[in-house]
Amino acid sequence: MNHSSQIDLLLDDSAKAAAQVMLDRVVSSTRQQAGSGTVIDVHNPSTGEVIGSVANEGAKGIEEAVEQASQALRSWSALLPRERSAIMMRWHRLIQENADGLAALMTLEQGKPVDDAKGEIAYAASFIEWYAEEGNRLYADTIPSHLPGKSMKVAQQPVGVVGAITPWNFPSAMLTRKAAAAMAAGCPVVSIPSKVTPFSALALDMLAREAGVPEGVFRVVTGHARVLVSELCSHTAVRAVSYTGSTEVGRNIMEQCSATVKRVSLELGGHAPFIVFSDADFEAAVQGAIAAKYQTGGQDCLAANRIYVARCIYDQFATRFTEEAQKLVVGDGFGEGVNIGPLASNPNLRKSMEHVEDAVAKGARLMCGGNQPVQGGLFFTPTVLADVTPNMRITYEETFGPVAALIPFDDEETVIKAANDTEYGLVAYAYTSDVTRVQTLPSKLEYGMVAVNTAKLTGAPIPFGGVKQSGNGREGSRLGILEYIEPQYVCIQA
Repeated sequence: MNHSSQIDLLLDDSAKAAAQVMLDRVVSSTRQQAGSGTVIDVHNPSTGEVIGSVANEGAKGIEEAVEQASQALRSWSALLPRERSAIMMRWHRLIQENADGLAALMTLEQGKPVDDAKGEIAYAASFIEWYAEEGNRLYADTIPSHLPGKSMKVAQQPVGVVGAITPWNFPSAMLTRKAAAAMAAGCPVVSIPSKVTPFSALALDMLAREAGVPEGVFRVVTGHARVLVSELCSHTAVRAVSYTGSTEVGRNIMEQCSATVKRVSLELGGHAPFIVFSDADFEAAVQGAIAAKYQTGGQDCLAANRIYVARCIYDQFATRFTEEAQKLVVGDGFGEGVNIGPLASNPNLRKSMEHVEDAVAKGARLMCGGNQPVQGGLFFTPTVLADVTPNMRITYEETFGPVAALIPFDDEETVIKAANDTEYGLVAYAYTSDVTRVQTLPSKLEYGMVAVNTAKLTGAPIPFGGVKQSGNGREGSRLGILEYIEPQYVCIQA
C-alpha cells in the first residue's frame, strides 16, 4: 500500500469512527418508546449492513407526541421572540460544533459522500439561525380605522401544532427548514423522518434537547410512514402539515388533511429542464449541467432531468458533457474523492435502469454508463443519453438517479414549450449571454424557481417551492415562517 492509500484509509476510518460515536450518542439518549414492541432496522446503503434499529412507535407514538406538543404550545408561544431565538441559537451552535459527527452519521445511513453531507449539515444549521432571527421580525400591522372610535390591528398568531414529514435524500436540511420556521413562529413540531434515515433526525432531536428546547416543542417519531402519517394527518390537534417528497404521496396527504381542514405545505417532484442556448458560456454551461444533474447522485428534486441544448452546439456539448460525467467517481461515501454514492433503494436503482433501457430501445444513444460498477449493490454509473425524444419515459418521469437526458432544440419558442410540457414546476435552469433573454425568459417558464447562468440557487434567505404539481407554499426566506402564522384581526372600541 502506498503512502497516499494509507492517508485515504485513515480519512475513511476517521469519518467512520465519527459516525459511530454520533450513532452511539443518539442511541443512548433516545427517548423513544417502541409502541408496537417492534423495531425497524436501518441499513448502510453502500454495504447493506444493519447499522442500528429504531423503535416502530406507531400511532401510539404520534398520539403521545401530539399530546406533549399541545401541552407545550401555550408556554412556547408565550415566550418573547428573543427568548425563543436564544434557545434556537444554542441549537444552531450545537449543530455546528457536532458537524463532523452529524455528517458522518448521514453518510453512514444515507450514502452521500461525506463532503456533501458536511455541506448539508451547514445548510441545515443555516435555517435555524435564519429563523431564530426572523422570529424577531413578525410585526403586527395597524389598520387606519374606517369606523369612528375604533382602533384596528392584525396580530400574528402561531397556527398551532405542526407536523413535519421529511425525506431520506436531505434528512437534516429538510427537517430544520420546516421545524425552525414553525418553532420561530411559536409552534411545536412533531416530525416523521423517513425510515431509511431516522438517525439524522434523531441526532437533531438529541441536540435540541441539549440546547434547552422544552419538552414537547420538538419531537421525532419513528416507524412506518403509512401508519404515522395517517395518524398525524387525521389528528384534530395538528393544525398544519408540511411534507417533502413525491407528488403521488403529496396528493394523498392533502386529501387526508382535508377532513380536518389543516393548512398543508407541499414540496414535491421536480423533473427540471436545463436549457443551454447557443450564446451561452459553453464551459460554464457544461459544468453547471454536471452539477445540476449529478448532485446527490441525481436523487434530488432539483436535479436536471431534461437537458435541452441548441442544435448548433449540441454534438460538441454532448461530447464535452460526457467527458465530465466519466470523471465522476462512484463509491462508498466515506471514500476519498468519491462524487456519487449509492442509490437509496432498489426501486431507485430499477428506475434508473429502466429509463436507460427504455431510451436506448427507442433510439437514444448511450454515451456512457448505463450499468452498475464493480461494486454492484445499489451503485449505478453516471449515465449520459443523447438524442432523447418525447416518447421516452425519461422525458416525462422524474428519474431520481444519475442518468442525464440530452435533447437538441432549434429555437426559443420550441424549447420553452417543451420545458413547460410537464405536470411539474419546481425549478428550471437556463444558460445564455443574451441580456434581453436573461430578463424575459424566467416569466415564460412555469416554475417556482428559475436559475439563470448558475446551478446553485438554494439557501435560507430564498423562497423554495414550486407551482403546478410540484407543490404549494414556500420554505425558507421571510415567506417560510408565514406558513405557520395565522393573522388575527383585532378591533377595539376606544
